[in-house]
Amino acid sequence: MQLANPAVAAGVAEHSDFRRQPMRRLVRTLELTLALTFGERDEALAAARQINAVHQRIRGPGYSATDPRLLLWVHATLIETALVTYGVFVRPLSYADREAYYQESKLLGGLLGLANSAYPASLAEFEDYMAGVLAGGNLLVDGRARELARAVLRPPLRWVPRLAYWPLAAVTAGLLPWRLRAGYELPWGRAEQFAFAAARRSVPRVIALMPPRLRRVPPARRAAATSSTLGSRSD
Repeated sequence: MQLANPAVAAGVAEHSDFRRQPMRRLVRTLELTLALTFGERDEALAAARQINAVHQRIRGPGYSATDPRLLLWVHATLIETALVTYGVFVRPLSYADREAYYQESKLLGGLLGLANSAYPASLAEFEDYMAGVLAGGNLLVDGRARELARAVLRPPLRWVPRLAYWPLAAVTAGLLPWRLRAGYELPWGRAEQFAFAAARRSVPRVIALMPPRLRRVPPARRAAATSSTLGSRSD
């Protein structure tokens, strides 16, 4: 979703090393994301400083990683993806829970340089914003975006056969809005639809049966045992 914005795609293409070192970049991204989400206050602030320092260096013709409009789109896609993926592969969330998640997500955006006032005020307004962007003319899945997407969906790992990436592409196609799925030219035939439907039926059941130690990553388990996280609440 992020790469469908040409300015974001330009920044990734010209400044990211994920195509050369996909696993290293993935691990680093997960470390920072988990620190922001589940880390204690000092850990979250340190992760935000690292991300902001990188963003300050990412700029080029027509784009800057500190542009509030681009920051909003990037964070909006993360929020949207989290809500959609959780609802599909874990369990449906009530509207109140979705609203709470959205409002709390703004705290992380503030750490990364995006003012609270830049966000749509409510979940309903956020959904209108997403619908408007997806229907508008600011997104363009061009050749560069498709090339970057192929590197995301099929990273060049010598020990992984290309066929092993097919389920990832099928799930991605199922989760993406139809306009972006078509723009990225992701197959969505009977095989892909069957695989997505099968995953949608089976994955929530498997997750529900897993013990918490396997269902939650270690930073989440630590956060559940303490009230010192950045966004902790007394209730």
